[in-house]
Amino acid sequence: MMKPVGKLIVIGGAVNKGSFTETDFDQNIEKNLNFFERGILRKIINESKHKENSVIEVVTTASQIPQIVGTEYKKAFEFLGAKNVNILDIHNREEANSDAMVARANAADVVMFTGGDQLRLTSILGGTRFHDTILLKYQEQDFIYSGTSAGAAAASENMIYQGSSSEALLKGEIKTTQGLGLIDNVIIDTHFVQRGRIGRLFQAVVNNPRTLGIGLGEDTGLFIHNDVMTAVGSGLVIIVDGRFIKDTNLTNINLGEPISIDNLTVHVMSMNDHYDLTTRALTIENSQFNPIPQDR
Repeated sequence: MMKPVGKLIVIGGAVNKGSFTETDFDQNIEKNLNFFERGILRKIINESKHKENSVIEVVTTASQIPQIVGTEYKKAFEFLGAKNVNILDIHNREEANSDAMVARANAADVVMFTGGDQLRLTSILGGTRFHDTILLKYQEQDFIYSGTSAGAAAASENMIYQGSSSEALLKGEIKTTQGLGLIDNVIIDTHFVQRGRIGRLFQAVVNNPRTLGIGLGEDTGLFIHNDVMTAVGSGLVIIVDGRFIKDTNLTNINLGEPISIDNLTVHVMSMNDHYDLTTRALTIENSQFNPIPQDR
C-alpha cells in the first residue's frame, strides 16, 4: 500500500490550557497559551497547505458541548494567525452523508477533531461520505487530519473506547473497536501520563503484538508523515512494541485476572524525537551519545 500523501497530527489532550471563553484571557495570557506555546497548533498551521490561509474545519462531533469547544479552538487558531477557521458540528449520520458536509470536507486543508467520546465519533461518522472523503484526501492530497484526545484515539484502525486505568492489566478490562482508519497497526491512547493508562496500552498490545501501542501525554502530540512520527509539545509519548514478547499467561487466565507479559519493549519519546514506523527504530534528538567523536 502506498504511503499517504497527507499528514497526521494526534494530540494527547490539554492540561491547564485555560479557556478562550474566560473574560480575563488577556490578563492570564501565559496560562491560556500553555497548550499551544510549545508549538502543537502552530505546527498544524505551519504544516498545512496554505499556512495561515488554509481552510481549517474544527469537527466537534465527539463533544457534548460542541459550541463551547469549537469556539475555543477557532479562537486559538485565529490567535495564531489562521484566517479561515470554521466549526463543523455533525450531529448524525444523515448530516455526515449530506452534500454540504462532503463539500466542506473537500474544501478543507485541515480537519481538527476535538475531544469527547471517540465511540460517538466513530458511530456517527464511520462509513459515511464525510468519512470516505477525509480518508481519500489523506491518502492522495496535501491534507492534515488532526485530532486531540478522542479525535486522536479514533485516528487509528483500532481504538480503545473503554477501560479503567487502574484495572487495565486485568484480562478483559479494556474494550477496543474499529477507529476511523487513517493509520494501520497502531493503537493510540490519550491523557496518558496524567491518568496512568500504561496498563491499557500493555493489554491492547499483548492482545495482538503486531499492534504498536502509542500513549500520548497531555500537551503532547505526534506529527506523522512518510511513516515517521515526530514528538511535539511539552510532555511524553510512550511507545509499546510487542513483537519481542516471549511469554504471557493471557489465554490461560479467566476474565478479571492479572496478565503477565515477558519482554515487552517500551520506548519514551520527548520533543523532536523521531520514531520510524517502517524500521521500528527510535532516534533521540538530544542524545547524550550523539554525535560520537570521530577520533576514537
